[in-house]
Amino acid sequence: MIARLASLLAVLLGATLVGAPEATPQSVGRTVLVDIATSEGEITAEIYIERAPVTAGNFLAYVDDLLFDRGSFFRSVRMDNQPDDSIRIEVIQGGPDGRAVRARLRPPIPLERTNETGLSHLDGALSMARGGPDTGRAQFFICIGDQPSLDFGGHRNLDGQGFAVFGRVTDGMDVVRRIHQAAVEAQRLVEPVRIDSVRRVIGRLSPESLGRIQAHLFDPSLLGAFRRGVPAPPGPDATYGLGVIVP
Repeated sequence: MIARLASLLAVLLGATLVGAPEATPQSVGRTVLVDIATSEGEITAEIYIERAPVTAGNFLAYVDDLLFDRGSFFRSVRMDNQPDDSIRIEVIQGGPDGRAVRARLRPPIPLERTNETGLSHLDGALSMARGGPDTGRAQFFICIGDQPSLDFGGHRNLDGQGFAVFGRVTDGMDVVRRIHQAAVEAQRLVEPVRIDSVRRVIGRLSPESLGRIQAHLFDPSLLGAFRRGVPAPPGPDATYGLGVIVP
């Protein structure tokens, strides 16, 4: 039982602030969770601080500086509003209010190409918007469906360099799809969706990290107590208060 407890604590110490997803189609390494609160609802995403350290670090620096507060999702790219594009994609794009925070924007960052990070533009992927290579700053987009043409070697952008994936939505794709289907003029949302705030999630485990705990404990009833944030059922581990670590 002591060995079991030690194993659990090792998982918790490595995952409470930083998750390590395993049950995903691609290996993403260590992650940080963020909540994106919008006027249409909340979106939770994991940020790939290990696989895309430059892009993820840039995004989190803006999060910590509160630059996304009062920003917006302002663009929706759909199959029906790309008449001049032979290669079509589906994404929503957002970022800070550039006019209000222009003086606080950081310099452009180097492009972390997907052939270097091993990441892909899968459904729910967060990726950095850019013009030319090495021009990304604070605007980002979220994929609706898999978008391989946005990876390195894809031809959505004529330079073939692709875009830098740095995270993925873990909860709230219904909100993403609702924004995607909102009324547009060309590709601009008629009513931009307000970003109220973007914050790091402290003290919550991602679903993938909960899966890791389950693999270590082999105890579904105890895992259920973790998810609900209630005392664990009576048993040897209950004396250690393990059932109330995760809210």
